[in-house]
Amino acid sequence: MAAPLQFHDLAETRLPARPLHHAIGMFDGVHLGHRAVIDAAIQSARRGGGLAGVLTFWPHPGVLVRPDSPVPLINDPGLKARLLAAAGMDFIITQRFTPGFAAIEAVDFLPLLQQNLPSLSAIYVGENWRYGHGRGGDIHSLVEAARARGLAVVSSQRINLNGEPISSTRIRACLAEGRLDEANALLGYSYFAEGLVAAGKALGRAIGFPTLNLSWTPGLRPRFGVYAVQVTGPKSADRHPGVANYGLRPTVEPNAAPRLEAHLFGPCPFAAGDKIQVDWLRFLRPEMKFPGIKELAARIAEDRAQAETFFKTAPAPAK
Repeated sequence: MAAPLQFHDLAETRLPARPLHHAIGMFDGVHLGHRAVIDAAIQSARRGGGLAGVLTFWPHPGVLVRPDSPVPLINDPGLKARLLAAAGMDFIITQRFTPGFAAIEAVDFLPLLQQNLPSLSAIYVGENWRYGHGRGGDIHSLVEAARARGLAVVSSQRINLNGEPISSTRIRACLAEGRLDEANALLGYSYFAEGLVAAGKALGRAIGFPTLNLSWTPGLRPRFGVYAVQVTGPKSADRHPGVANYGLRPTVEPNAAPRLEAHLFGPCPFAAGDKIQVDWLRFLRPEMKFPGIKELAARIAEDRAQAETFFKTAPAPAK
């Protein structure tokens, strides 16, 4: 599959003259609820010989309203674009959400889209999507305005899991609280971190548990603690099971910045500078401070045993 075309402003977007099926939303996490909107656009585009694309935004609109307490996002723009590309999008527009863009009135939103996307055929959104200055437009006004301009609107109902709607807000809460099983079920794939392996102080190796230290600074910090994980690299599809700690390492390095450290069960094929992906599969316990290195090493051995038991019984993670 060819890589999707990517743009960073509606005004800069240049697309072939084919019917455009356009999903719109923040899509933080690209979770199962988002996939209902995205897949509807893709399926319609494929049936009609058109192109499927997405209009998303950066930063989160809440930054303009609450700059001192922005919404911590599950994905940065690059990772979100990768997830959207993997879903099958032909083009991705990551619109800069500026004060000027936020000031666009709802009545002017569709004319703006058609001005920059003249082949626009249909719009795909969630049923509760709001748009325009002050969130003044809703699905009803969108349908009415679109009909007058010869456009179709496809709205997807919210999808529930265990009786509650799937949402990015719910997933953020799950990750912050260590409810990883629920977060992964809502996402429809395993939550993951990716980055470059950084050189460490070799303390793990000294106590018998060498680790990969990942350079990773997420917008949303998952709960500090120990997780069962799988590690992959770009050069091989092999998955390497292990156990990881994400947190402040209070026993050995108090007051440090949060760090993700992964210990693999088998031989480690990665070295400093390699790009890796760490899939988080099970939360094992919260981060703890131990009296000393001996107690820390003993607990890491217990964590490893618990993670190994998990891998013996767990199904393969969703990708």
